[in-house]
Amino acid sequence: MKLGLALEGGANRTIFSSGVCDGLLDLNILPDFTVGVSAGIAYGVSYLARQRGRNLSILTNYINDDRYMGASHLVNPLNNSYFNMDFIYDEIPNRLIPFDYEAFAAYPGQAEAVVTDVNTGKAAYLTVPREDDKFMALRATCALPMLFPILEVDGIACMDGGVADPIPFRRAMDMGCDKVIVVATRERAYEKKQEKVLSAAAHHYRKYPNFVDALKRRAEVYNQQREELFRLERQGDVFLFLPYNTEGFSRTEKNVEKIRALWQSGVDQVHARTGELQAYLQA
Repeated sequence: MKLGLALEGGANRTIFSSGVCDGLLDLNILPDFTVGVSAGIAYGVSYLARQRGRNLSILTNYINDDRYMGASHLVNPLNNSYFNMDFIYDEIPNRLIPFDYEAFAAYPGQAEAVVTDVNTGKAAYLTVPREDDKFMALRATCALPMLFPILEVDGIACMDGGVADPIPFRRAMDMGCDKVIVVATRERAYEKKQEKVLSAAAHHYRKYPNFVDALKRRAEVYNQQREELFRLERQGDVFLFLPYNTEGFSRTEKNVEKIRALWQSGVDQVHARTGELQAYLQA
């Protein structure tokens, strides 16, 4: 059996995924292939390094720290991002809440970050390097339109992978995984609407018409992926975790109690469904 794990993004809502991954660590479950979008894989590497609770510690300690995110970082010409990239991808992992590079290097599987190639408007899949202490692939997959600059990695002009492949379960299947655990970050009843900033984004990225087309199709692609995912779940082809309720939880959520509660709900869901999960993996 080759086990795959597909992780949706969702900025701070992805703390639910961290709870699920920490619950999987409690069961000593690690996938053979991991693919994630945006914060899904940015948080997911802590799971692959077996650092239970690390992402929760980062958010609860620093989400209200002015160094983490804010408009001042977006207008800073040395950053050009709503999120302070050097603080998040350098200061925190290399000094404040250290990332275990050795444990991540020892992970025997494959790890990929989804990006959207702004020139083609299509998804590209970057291998997450084991010893990149600047986390360039993770920065690129998290590059939210209008809130990040375009980042070049491996010769690809990258933005948020969630534009082209928001829930990358098909990538796991294409990579030969016959069992796939999928972690989504929106409740089952959620339906994505067109972004309110779409016209502004279309103007901003007018030099990249394929990317603009992808932005225009984003809601449709997302909803179609969820329909397919639910169908595969009913057929027993994937095992899906998703939050019961994210109402009132912003993607830039700063309420520490809400963050802790959403993380705990992910852990609790894994433990409540352990028998169901083991039956799926053993079938």
